[in-house]
Amino acid sequence: MKKFAMVLFSLTVPLAAHAGVAPSPLLGTAEGRCRPNETGPAFLLTIAGLKDRKGLIKVEMYPADDADFLSDDNVLVNAGKTFRRVEVPLPQTGPVTLCIRAPRAGAYGLSLLHDRDSNRKLGLSVDGIGLPGNPATLGPSKPRIAMGRAIVGNGPTPLTIRMMYRRGLFSFGPLK
Repeated sequence: MKKFAMVLFSLTVPLAAHAGVAPSPLLGTAEGRCRPNETGPAFLLTIAGLKDRKGLIKVEMYPADDADFLSDDNVLVNAGKTFRRVEVPLPQTGPVTLCIRAPRAGAYGLSLLHDRDSNRKLGLSVDGIGLPGNPATLGPSKPRIAMGRAIVGNGPTPLTIRMMYRRGLFSFGPLK
């Protein structure tokens, strides 16, 4: 049980908070935002399996390696590594799509958060998560990059991500 509690703590409290640096919800948003008629590498995400249309939907982009995937945004940016973020209110109707720009074609780690209570933190009993690998379930430990890796080309690359919500005490999975 202690190990599970540590994993939950590490998922809900960014590393910067441990170092006395407050995470910024705006960090990486200018770099990640897609603009009309813009060309270049970007992921065009379609979000499937939402529980409801409450709150915010947020996608974050990381380097495509286990050491940096889901790492603190301040640490990545200060080290000159890739970090991008796009966060928008959920539309009340219609398809849910997001666009996030990549610095160049290649592999990246992506994570998606359905922040149902709009508090900008992962609430394990409330919020949903999504990864490009669309795993059938997700356990209590930090996901590996293999579940979060996606490859973008030189232009817009479509990708569908299925949301997962808490199922039982120790796992997340898609809605039935």
